[in-house]
Amino acid sequence: AQQVEAGARHITFGDPDFLNAVPHSLAIVEALHERWPDVTYDATIKVEHLMEHAALLPRLHETGCIFITSAFESCNDAILATLEKGHTHAGMVAALAATEAAGLPVRPTWVAFTPWTSMDDLIDILDFVAEHHLERHVQPVQYGLRLLLPPGSPLVARLQAEGRLGAFDVEGLTSTWRAEDRRVDALQRELGALVEAAADPAMAVGCDCGDDACTETSEVEDAAITFARVRHAAYAAAGRALPESEKTPSTLPASVVPGLTESWFCCAEPTAQQLTAFHLGAPSEMPTR
Repeated sequence: AQQVEAGARHITFGDPDFLNAVPHSLAIVEALHERWPDVTYDATIKVEHLMEHAALLPRLHETGCIFITSAFESCNDAILATLEKGHTHAGMVAALAATEAAGLPVRPTWVAFTPWTSMDDLIDILDFVAEHHLERHVQPVQYGLRLLLPPGSPLVARLQAEGRLGAFDVEGLTSTWRAEDRRVDALQRELGALVEAAADPAMAVGCDCGDDACTETSEVEDAAITFARVRHAAYAAAGRALPESEKTPSTLPASVVPGLTESWFCCAEPTAQQLTAFHLGAPSEMPTR
């Protein structure tokens, strides 16, 4: 109530357990809509909850929900199990079908690079995005993110046993690690630089809302254009040929996907831009101890 009275016109429910207690969550959004019908909101919801409560999603739409954030993370079921995500690749497809039926766009988040990610795994994520027409639903920063290993992470012991655990990065608050395939680490650095450059105002090429008639000045490159460049780079790094349909410039129809002005992600190492904002320098400049 204080936020709305202070002028907020949109509310974000960022806890991924938003639908863990449905009666409580539903009571909140229904009260919000009844009291302030013009206020919109978004919610972060687990894939498993999107499937379990598919029948509830239309009600969220009716009460002012304009998009959902969901941590898809990977298309590899083994990696999803390692991260204990509680869903599978098939579950992600089912969740997309449920949200589409309810008229709710999903903004998936990914941890594109984990210690177990292969070149094919990364390409599978990009192919999934293309197949389900999510090019403008995914914030491009997602394509360059590495898994964060903070103190106490249960994955540290596993990586240590595999001989792939590096020193603890004090400034980054993460244990460093390397992929099984060194090409994966090189690709992560390439894509990380690519998506950060695309988000640089100096590189802006126009609004990313997808509306050809829009005259707004953008601070970021159209997400669909960035995606095409990311996918091309990934296929090239893997020594694979792009599908024939992807070799021509993107002809995605104009579309507006609701979202936040700041890239949303968790469980991942901070980007160089974020570290620079806190005067910590880029990851490559950080000393290891």
